[in-house]
Amino acid sequence: MTLIIVLVAVALIALWLVSLYNRLVSLRNNRENAFANIDVQLKQRYDLVPQLVATVKGYATHEREVLERVTAARAAAMGAQSVNDKIMADNALTSALAGLKVSLEAYPDLKANQNFLQLQTEIADIENKLAATRRFFNSTTRELNTAVQAFPSNLIAGMFGFHKEPMFEIAQEDRATFDKAPEVKF
Repeated sequence: MTLIIVLVAVALIALWLVSLYNRLVSLRNNRENAFANIDVQLKQRYDLVPQLVATVKGYATHEREVLERVTAARAAAMGAQSVNDKIMADNALTSALAGLKVSLEAYPDLKANQNFLQLQTEIADIENKLAATRRFFNSTTRELNTAVQAFPSNLIAGMFGFHKEPMFEIAQEDRATFDKAPEVKF
């Protein structure tokens, strides 16, 4: 009888440990899926950037530095391999696009151009979708990090190589730009 109780207790503990491990795997996979959704939006963004740059070039030939920065940031973002590299590259592209938006304020004819307006609308839509997918990514990352750090799942996490993952955040050097309210001029 004692042997049966011990075997049942061992089996229950084993099932509990397997359950914790499977939950961690599920959370990690959810995070990876969330980043894959960001990749989809980034791909659309990268495809639109050359169109935007070509349209702007026709109007703003002397803004070469801004356009080159956007193009270089896009190329770096497309070449990034790891999640962390993609996050850093996307932050650089976001910053470059913000600089492009500021320089466009000087071109009222460009802002009235239909091609530009359509591209601007599409980019705004993609930026909104990116924001939503980044929030979802951060939510899944937070959930994984909580499971990795909380007792008793942290014991299983440590044994199987699960660790705290970084959130999708604004780079420290870009924080001042994004903390400042945008200027609206008419």
